[in-house]
Amino acid sequence: MSSLSRELVFLILQFLDEEKFKETVHRLEKESGFFFNLRYFEEAVTNGEWDDVEKYLSGFTKVDDNRYSMKIFFEIRKQKYLEALDKRDHARAVEILTKDLKVFSTFNEDLFKEITLLLTLGNFSSTAKARFRGRQKVKGDVVFGFPERGIQSNYYFRENEQLSKYGDTKSARAIMLSELKKLIEANPLIRDKLQFPSLKNSRLRTLINQSLNWQHQLCKNPKPNPDIKTLFVDHSCGQQQQPNGARAPSPVTNQLMGAMPKVGGFQPLGAHGVSPAPGPAPGPASLTASLGGWMANPSSVPHQAISGGPLGLSASNNAASMLKRPRTPPSNNPAMDYQTADSEHVMKRTRPFGISEEANDLSVNVLPVTYPGPSHGHSLFSSDDLPKTVIANLNQGSAVKSMDFHPVQQTLLVVGTNIGDIAVWEVGTRERVVFRNFKVWDLGVCSMTLQASLANEYTASVNRVMWSPDGTLFGVAYSKHIVHIYSYHGGDDLRNHLEIDAHVGNVSDLAFSHPNKQLCVITCGEDKAIKVWDAATGSKQYAFEGHEAPVYSVCPHFKENIQFIFSTAVDGKIKAWLYDNMGSRVDYDAPGHSCTTMAYSADGTRLFSCGTSKEGESYIVEWNESEGAVKRTYHGLGKRSMGVVQFDTTKNRFLAAGDEFVVKFWDMDNVNLLTSTDAEGGLPASPCIRFSKEGILLAVSTSENGVKILGNAEGIRLIRSIESRVLDAARAASGNITKVPMIGTYGVSSSAAGTSIGVANRSSPAAAMVPVNGDGRSIPDVKPRIIDEVDKSKIWKLTEINEPSQLRSLRLPDSLSSVRIIRLIYTNSGGAILALAYNAQHKLWKWQRNERNLTGKACTSVPPQLWQPSSGILMTNDISETNLEDAVPCFALSKNDSYVMSASGGKISLFNMMTFKTMTTFMPPPPAATFLAFHPQDNNIIAIGMEDSSIQIYNVRIDEVKSKLKGHQKRVTGLAFSNVLNILVSSGADAQLCVWSTDGWEKQASKFLPIPSGRATTPLGQTRVHFHQDQKHVLVVHETQIAIYQAPRLECTMQWVPRESSGAITDATYSCDSQSIYASFEDGSLSVLTATTLRLRCRISPAAYLPSNPSSRVYPLVIAAHPIEPNQFALGLTDGGVHILEPTESEGKWGTVPPNENGAGPSINTVATGSDQPPR
Repeated sequence: MSSLSRELVFLILQFLDEEKFKETVHRLEKESGFFFNLRYFEEAVTNGEWDDVEKYLSGFTKVDDNRYSMKIFFEIRKQKYLEALDKRDHARAVEILTKDLKVFSTFNEDLFKEITLLLTLGNFSSTAKARFRGRQKVKGDVVFGFPERGIQSNYYFRENEQLSKYGDTKSARAIMLSELKKLIEANPLIRDKLQFPSLKNSRLRTLINQSLNWQHQLCKNPKPNPDIKTLFVDHSCGQQQQPNGARAPSPVTNQLMGAMPKVGGFQPLGAHGVSPAPGPAPGPASLTASLGGWMANPSSVPHQAISGGPLGLSASNNAASMLKRPRTPPSNNPAMDYQTADSEHVMKRTRPFGISEEANDLSVNVLPVTYPGPSHGHSLFSSDDLPKTVIANLNQGSAVKSMDFHPVQQTLLVVGTNIGDIAVWEVGTRERVVFRNFKVWDLGVCSMTLQASLANEYTASVNRVMWSPDGTLFGVAYSKHIVHIYSYHGGDDLRNHLEIDAHVGNVSDLAFSHPNKQLCVITCGEDKAIKVWDAATGSKQYAFEGHEAPVYSVCPHFKENIQFIFSTAVDGKIKAWLYDNMGSRVDYDAPGHSCTTMAYSADGTRLFSCGTSKEGESYIVEWNESEGAVKRTYHGLGKRSMGVVQFDTTKNRFLAAGDEFVVKFWDMDNVNLLTSTDAEGGLPASPCIRFSKEGILLAVSTSENGVKILGNAEGIRLIRSIESRVLDAARAASGNITKVPMIGTYGVSSSAAGTSIGVANRSSPAAAMVPVNGDGRSIPDVKPRIIDEVDKSKIWKLTEINEPSQLRSLRLPDSLSSVRIIRLIYTNSGGAILALAYNAQHKLWKWQRNERNLTGKACTSVPPQLWQPSSGILMTNDISETNLEDAVPCFALSKNDSYVMSASGGKISLFNMMTFKTMTTFMPPPPAATFLAFHPQDNNIIAIGMEDSSIQIYNVRIDEVKSKLKGHQKRVTGLAFSNVLNILVSSGADAQLCVWSTDGWEKQASKFLPIPSGRATTPLGQTRVHFHQDQKHVLVVHETQIAIYQAPRLECTMQWVPRESSGAITDATYSCDSQSIYASFEDGSLSVLTATTLRLRCRISPAAYLPSNPSSRVYPLVIAAHPIEPNQFALGLTDGGVHILEPTESEGKWGTVPPNENGAGPSINTVATGSDQPPR
């Protein structure tokens, strides 16, 4: 339902209330679900009208919607039950018990039994009632709610002596009502529906009178005192009307519509402030041709009588002509004051770099690129003006999500990544001048929802980065609630400016605009809202609601002195808003109902959009603003795009989009593809793209967490000049101008890409080449072009780490028995490490937040605490009647780090991570569990790999095995879910992989690993599986190899076999960004491989992290990657130790990526297929 239709419901509710249609009012409240009348609800509860209470509630929530709803319904039915017992009406009590309360027995059988026992009491005293009521309060949760779906909370019940006794019925209802109000105000399905909009009296009558005034003014021969007897047809004083004729004198002193017999007749028009001008007031009296045209087309807009009639925006002397050709409003019209003031502001505002507040993109990059000077004619441009030549490579270190060039300094690029990192690059010198990790500046003032989210996982992805129009600020929109505004003062001087807790959930997009003569930040998000914030103070100026799905992007703009915002939602709806809180003016569907972004051409005259549907079909179109229809659709996009296609515009002439691993270009006036470039390869399927403001540079994200800078001839000259200045300054400073081997300015070959990596905290480009205070690390940070590309492979060298000084390591303190570590995992928040030892004991290390560790995350600089609860108990698995030598220990951690499910050959145990208490045990052997994995979308569901080679799909909540999967020939040793493909991949000791559909649990595919010739395998060797971040590629770890498979068909794309001298592979895993693979070996050595190529780039000797002890052979059995920091991993050793390793601060990462032509490291084989038969 559109926002105007929703507002109409509120007007009808007000009208019905004023007309005393009380029952109808409450029925409409319930049926619409827009307004929860708490006063009516209180009266019904106080009067014990239980059927009416539940019927009214049912319009807003159901019993099983959430834990608050469940508690509300339980309290009401429980009170009804107690009152029946109090009246000794046992028949009624039994009926309530069996019909109303039985539904809750599933969630708490013990409590239901206790309720039932109350029937047997001969004298149901107030003490018995009080004891029963005392069972309802649950510390940390509500009764029947689960801390995390599926984890039963009946273990938490405690007696609460603070609760009052039952007493008489009236007081009991009052106590319950107080509790219900708290639950209602906390219930997310109801809490936003408790306030009725602030309306003037008889607002609906006022609007009708305004409409009649409008109709009367359009009469050809208007009568001074019209006699209006019906609303069923339009009013007319004569036989003919003149819809677009001259305006007649408005009878503002006359009541056009007579009073009705009911109480509460129409107020005089003057009482409602109705101006002579038709249409609602206050508000803009005219619209631009574009916005007016979109609103004037009733055929495509739902509820056309509302959006196209009196409830619309347009109001002018001549409605039809105004929509076609906007005119300057007359100065004597009071309804024009707002627009006149705003137009004066627009005329005065300096805009040297074009209209950047209209620019906007989320992960779909939309930015109308502008540049100073008058508009250039199309004849001045050709395809040669497009930036297609690679001139620089920037290594960001994590996947790039959004980029934006500075509006003034055109070689300054701000970048945001998937792990919340932001960086400012000087692309001319390949220098990263500023770098910031994700961090909440003041967690204490953030909402409890955000605090809880960050407690579970202290990380967030960047959805959008954008400079302000003058380049003094830039904004960052994150995937969790918040927006950061930074002020930039040049060089490495970046300061925190504003932190805004903007939306509930994902903040999808961000843009800057200048409504009402002040710079504002516009945001949108998962909570379906668009909000406008003062960029100076952070105060909220406007909030627009009306989308029925999460808002995907915003595009602010102005035309004919009218400021407005386009917004798009994930359901493909397009809406437009004025800065007046009066609802949306446009309700259209994007092509293909796609996730869409919109952008204007640089001169603001042409509107484009680009989007990708759920089926992967992408569209780039130009809109006819006067009609709100698609003007042209551009051809050349893929029909099955992987991800949302990114697009951008430049020079009022060209469109560009990242699609099918290339960048595609169109002339705006030609629907056919103009040209494309693959940027020398290495692009993802849908790369993020961004033009510089002049259109001479183009930034494109790469599949290896970098950015390629492409340029046209002018862009190449610009970068060359910067390189030359930096190089000359470096030579002069070093005193060695004549001899600089292997380094020069940009070479003749324009196709070669630079490979340098920037380093943060440089104040000027010249300083990047000069050692500072004797520190030579700054010298290689900025490398201009290498002339001899043939020698590039000779420069790269495998990084060998043999000394403790070459890395940072920490052995975690341990006061418990030293028994080999079998399983190891970081908590999802990154602030703790959990280990499972051979003796079935768990160890938990926690890092504290302090001055030395501001984030409270795992690190090597500060030792953690081996944590135990005050009770001193340990988390120990059941090992009764278990031979530990034959056991295969396993565990799985819940997503909020509150629970761990674990087994060591015996029963599966569920532990509370805070108290270490055993919540429950289940599934005693045989067969024993050998691997555990939580379903990614439902923590009630657990996949359990078994010793007998089966996989059991178990529902914890109802204690039931839903499915039993058979396909392996030996024990199951690995399980991994893909929430993108909706599959489960399993691996076993039989070296076999299986793919299972999570919809019906059918087997879709299976393959046996090809064992390298000459390599021996153990009979029960473990095979592990891990999904890549894209949820489509599977890392397969076997003692003889590491391989990458493409799911769901299990096509082996790469295989890596280590050198035999290293011994068997003991474990391997992806880094958190899936760009690296960490592997451990029986000889104690470690390897770091580049995930995209399986090329070895760093080898770590055991001497670098283990103390020398010839008498003992210590090596890692298990390896775990930090969930946030991509260059940190942990090892579980055979001697019971746990080590954390990080590269040195000066290096910042594990080696450098080898070039493709360099055959570094052990053998790498590309494998086309695997075998369907077991290895011999």
